[in-house]
Amino acid sequence: MKILKGGTIINRGKSFIGDVLIDKGRIQLVAPSISRANAEEINVEGKWVIPGIIDDQVHFREPGLTHKANIGTESRAAVAGGVTTFMEMPNTKPNALTQELLQDKYDIAEKTAYCNYSFFMGAGNDNIEEVLKTDKRNVCGVKIFMGSSTGNMLVDNRVTLENLFSKVDMLIATHCEDEATIRNNMKLFEEKYGDALTANHHPLIRDVEGCYLSSSMAVEMAKRYNTRLHILHISTAKELDLFSNSIPLQNKRITSEVCVHHLHFSADDYDRLGNNIKCNPAIKSKENRDALLPALLDDRLDIIATDHAPHTMKEKANPYSSAPSGLPLVQHSINVMMEMVQEGKISKEKVIEKMCHAPAECFQIVDRGYIEEGYFADIAVIDPYMKWTISKENVLYKCGWSPLEGKECTGRVTATFVNGEQVYDVNHFSSIKQGFGKRITFDRK
Repeated sequence: MKILKGGTIINRGKSFIGDVLIDKGRIQLVAPSISRANAEEINVEGKWVIPGIIDDQVHFREPGLTHKANIGTESRAAVAGGVTTFMEMPNTKPNALTQELLQDKYDIAEKTAYCNYSFFMGAGNDNIEEVLKTDKRNVCGVKIFMGSSTGNMLVDNRVTLENLFSKVDMLIATHCEDEATIRNNMKLFEEKYGDALTANHHPLIRDVEGCYLSSSMAVEMAKRYNTRLHILHISTAKELDLFSNSIPLQNKRITSEVCVHHLHFSADDYDRLGNNIKCNPAIKSKENRDALLPALLDDRLDIIATDHAPHTMKEKANPYSSAPSGLPLVQHSINVMMEMVQEGKISKEKVIEKMCHAPAECFQIVDRGYIEEGYFADIAVIDPYMKWTISKENVLYKCGWSPLEGKECTGRVTATFVNGEQVYDVNHFSSIKQGFGKRITFDRK
């Protein structure tokens, strides 16, 4: 039994001073003051006490790509960033395109994950029978790559997409970029620039129109078939009109996500960071970046996530055309958002809504995402005044680097609890605890 004493609890749009009683893996009581005989009291005065972050889009690279990352290393980094639950993508090797291959990933996580987990079932061009076997009560969703990214899971055949959208009765998450547009742009840029292509060309090759064509097609099909659609990593101003804030999140059939790197970086940063911020969809112009935050604030965009996608520095050092897309972020997403809080761009309550509450509601996760009685005790404690600098010495990703290196931060996760157990303590950085994560479940009929 533990009591978190005197912290600033942030939950359901409110911040208040109080205590949290944890016992048997769950939150037993939230009150202004709690005392229990024999309870371990943990002083969190002056610190934020938030629900554990739920990251609905990560790539942890296991199986098959473990030279970059694995479920153990990346979930370890996640808890250092206050993340207590992750949902991982199917473009590993082999791709998770059968129920057996999907289960293999759950089996790995059961042995190695530092926090709670779920894995998307992958949709390909010829595996709909396997997709339809997916149990929506214990799998987060079905992932469709409607534009090619890392891996070989492109589904851009209209007939195949219609089949999936009309028959899958659980959440479909999509990567939306129009492949024909990208290929045509790439051909034109290669003819013009040849070996002189750089990351600065990336947002022009994977452009606004390519994103919009694919996203608008997904929305059109979802409306026609009443599909439960969740579009990942929105990166353009033009796409924002596809989404609504006229009804509560719980009632939406079409939802959206924005990632921290699309909120933080712009195309101006390619000069400094080059391939290290090459990702799909591309980080685009300031005008596109600056349109995303207002849409997040007014609830057209529903969730903040990372699309954490590590590659080695050696791979990133390749010429533009052969350098892989993706960047590691899961350890530092809260710091990106805290900077925006400090700049007055967004409230801390809104950040918690979008990183903790909204993923739980969007995916209908059972008993997680809130600091409330009866919920699992997935909690992060943040010192909002602690100053530190992101560096290679404190990055926990297996790839060993971050595009945020050198960033001076105010605010740091000091403790993370997963199912009631403290798995991370900033004062004992090397003793992160493994084995307390669980497979999350979903309240879907």
